[in-house]
Amino acid sequence: MPAREMRMEMFLRALLKRDFSRAKAHAEKLQTMAGNDEWGKGYSRAVNGFISAIKDNDPDALIVQLINGGNREKAGKLREHFQKTILEHEFRDDYEKGYYTAWVEFLGAYLNQKTLA
Repeated sequence: MPAREMRMEMFLRALLKRDFSRAKAHAEKLQTMAGNDEWGKGYSRAVNGFISAIKDNDPDALIVQLINGGNREKAGKLREHFQKTILEHEFRDDYEKGYYTAWVEFLGAYLNQKTLA
């Protein structure tokens, strides 16, 4: 498993435990791995959004709905949609590609969890 995917798994586990200080530390490492170009900025934006939505327990946030509902089927369909429908389009800019790559990696980590908190 690539380093960024392993870090995303650790990030997700920290979020599921509501350990926001550890999640923030993992997020910073993910952002460093992603870099400062447009792709990295999109990736970082998604990662920061995951933390904010879960910390605020925003019921309208997709990420909160997935985690609170434990809906693996919906997560799998979203991951496939982001991967095949969004990331494969050439007209998407690097920022969007980075943003949706973070979603794909996050959903992959989510689906890899044996049990969900």
